Amino acid sequence: MSLDSDGLLDRRRLKRRLVVWRGVAIVAVVALIGLVLSELFPPRERHVARLNVDGVIVEDRDREEALDKIARDESTAALIVRINSPGGTTTGSEELYHALRRVAADKPVVAVLGTIAASGGYIAAIGADHIVARETSLTGSIGVLMQTAEFTGLMEKLGIVPHSLKSKPLKGQPSPLEPLSREARDAIQITIDDGYRWFSDLVAARRDLDEAQTAAVADGRIFTGRQARDNRLVDAIGGERAARDWLESEHALPRSLPVIDLQYGEEASLSRRLVMSLAGKVLSSEVLMLDGLLSVWHAE
Repeated sequence: MSLDSDGLLDRRRLKRRLVVWRGVAIVAVVALIGLVLSELFPPRERHVARLNVDGVIVEDRDREEALDKIARDESTAALIVRINSPGGTTTGSEELYHALRRVAADKPVVAVLGTIAASGGYIAAIGADHIVARETSLTGSIGVLMQTAEFTGLMEKLGIVPHSLKSKPLKGQPSPLEPLSREARDAIQITIDDGYRWFSDLVAARRDLDEAQTAAVADGRIFTGRQARDNRLVDAIGGERAARDWLESEHALPRSLPVIDLQYGEEASLSRRLVMSLAGKVLSSEVLMLDGLLSVWHAE
């Protein structure tokens, strides 16, 4: 009888523990479902959206569509763009710039520069109405580049003879399989110069700089946040707190408004897949298991 009693008590204790853990799991899933629903159906109360731009900037259709939705969303009062990027493709940065300007047509946009917001990262920054940087942020690097390498000397030592048949001499240039001719170098330089004029003209227009001021800052160098402020590339020193202060003082948007991160693409779908997986396990009473041209800065 004693053994049976002990076994019965153990089973009751195990059942109670399972009930507790099942309750914890359900609460966690409900919380995750609430998170995903907030992404699928953004809150209708007024809020400030936050876009995080991290790493190398490339073209991103999901990001562009998400920003266009922000532009149309009446519940979004403003957009904060946090940038921590050395740049990326010039086209990707241009795409992001234009998407931010479409948002800015209807609501204030403020950029907050992190550790680095250089080259294409700065293209994104000037898409905002107001730019805030840390004193030691690195920004600027206004310009474009194209990099290549030539392996003809190495191939000659290895006894490799490349053959390239082309319609015209400039087709496929630059190429690592043949020396860069003077004609090809000149043609590529013309393309780079055109991209540079586009970038520097954009900076001049957005930051209200004259020709001399633009020439002084658009020589490819990087600036600290303090230097950038002195050269009128950024407006103020600080972080997101300074951005919220500007939104409050210039646009009467109180700091009490909640900030919601903008999620799109794989970032958004990952949390949705996680919720669906967990929800399926709990709600079905299964056991929850614990199982081109580049506008980019880099140090040489």
